[in-house]
Amino acid sequence: MPVWASPTHTRWMNSLLATLDTDTPRGRLIRRFGRIGLALTAGAAAALAHPPFGVLPGLLGYALLMILSERSSTVRGGFWMGWLAGFAYFFISCWWVAEAFLVNPAQAWMAPFAASALPIGLALFWGTATALYRRFAPTGMTRVLVFAALFCLLEWLRGHVLTGFPWNPAGASWKAGSAASQFASIGGVYGLSFVTVAAAAAFGPLMGSGPRKARIVTAVIGAVAFAALLISGAVRLSSARLELTDTVVRIVQADVPQASKWTPEAYQGIVDRYVNLTARPGAVTPDLILWPEGALPASANDVFAPGSPDAAAIARAVQPGQSLILGLGRGVADPSTPEGGRYFNSLFVLTDEGGDGLRISATYDKYRLVPFGEFLPAGGLMGALGIRALTHMPLDFSHGPRPAPIAIPGAPGAQPLICYESLYPGFTPGAEGRPGWIANISNDAWFGRTSGPLQHLNLASYRAIETGLPVVRATPTGTSAMIDPWGRVIDGQRLDAGESGVIDARLPEPAAVTIYGRFGDLLFWLLVVAGLSFTLPWRKVIRSKSIVP
Repeated sequence: MPVWASPTHTRWMNSLLATLDTDTPRGRLIRRFGRIGLALTAGAAAALAHPPFGVLPGLLGYALLMILSERSSTVRGGFWMGWLAGFAYFFISCWWVAEAFLVNPAQAWMAPFAASALPIGLALFWGTATALYRRFAPTGMTRVLVFAALFCLLEWLRGHVLTGFPWNPAGASWKAGSAASQFASIGGVYGLSFVTVAAAAAFGPLMGSGPRKARIVTAVIGAVAFAALLISGAVRLSSARLELTDTVVRIVQADVPQASKWTPEAYQGIVDRYVNLTARPGAVTPDLILWPEGALPASANDVFAPGSPDAAAIARAVQPGQSLILGLGRGVADPSTPEGGRYFNSLFVLTDEGGDGLRISATYDKYRLVPFGEFLPAGGLMGALGIRALTHMPLDFSHGPRPAPIAIPGAPGAQPLICYESLYPGFTPGAEGRPGWIANISNDAWFGRTSGPLQHLNLASYRAIETGLPVVRATPTGTSAMIDPWGRVIDGQRLDAGESGVIDARLPEPAAVTIYGRFGDLLFWLLVVAGLSFTLPWRKVIRSKSIVP
């Protein structure tokens, strides 16, 4: 008999939870601090399931959170269980944001506030989910589906409200490219989140009351769901055949820390490093070269200005027939704005067609901007309150049009995703109009050797699984990689933190169009609606109409 189903284990868990409900001085003290500790433990455990930690038993934190919500005496208590768990989850998942404030000594004082303010806000979504769950108070085996539906619905909202911040949804607990992650090709990362949370929460009734047989059956169903994820994904991977195009791509990683970019003395050295790596002889001549976002600490207006020595140096490194992709900010005159212009975070495709210098053959302006990093939400109000001055953001970036594929001379068409945009499902056409690959340039140098860049790589790799397209990822300091259409980093085609060099690799062919690519989040919404159909208010309406006995 598994340990989680043993009478001793079940009695121990029930005894612990019952102690929290004891109305004695000792019980009240334990109830106050014990529930807080358990809620924080639930969130921390779930966070540690994500790469690079990979403690997958931590997924049972969702089961503990469900039970804590049920045991709350009020809806408010249910909210605080979710908020505390969410705070722990997002503190562990997002602590690396503080690193960005340490780059500029003038902003270092903001680091602890950033590390705590972000989880405080994001945890509101978890608190709302558990408050709603406590309000509906479902019973029986189906309450697992209700919990998963409410939780994942609020997670979807977290990824969309105020432009959203879809960092580390539950489905991304599985390492991209693993067997379980392949379900994202059917339901996307949100559909995978639903299955993951429901399967984990199915172990929750073992800690509750009710018929022992029903509780064990529910846990067994959860175990079967996990097994189904692993087996079906393994089958998909067993039939995966990596085929390569004739297009050779060079990914350049110069390993330039963010803090060392801002002096005039350093600038020329940075240009030289990128130019030398671009021109480095290789076994084959690349057709396409990728530099990361923010490779040069200068604007495109300066780099591409007539007579610019930087443009001349770059042109010398790029051979006839080659194209170079790089990310730079650019300013555009616009008399309709108070500032007289707008500023974009842009991706450029430069092509040497054998004439004089390089031609800009395509431009993409970043669509989804980073709140408080590239723009201030409610900027007018923030300026009046003095927040803009504190954040040292005199101007906001402007967002470009919704992402769309671009044409690249001598290479398959690509979908550009700049940094933060790679967190979002649905920006890349997955069926009609599907490009040949995804070009993901990012500036993870802001976050040093923290867990952030590694998790960013994992999240970006889910876009490959969802669309069946390879992802070519370039960053200044790591991790840069060639990712196949199943979300796997191809062996030997990766540069980690602290490494400087190039990756020369042939671009993979796309895999077959995925179900997610055709239908998007349809399966996720069907699962959410199915789960919510078991809530008590809905069932009362159904019974009142005599639809069910």
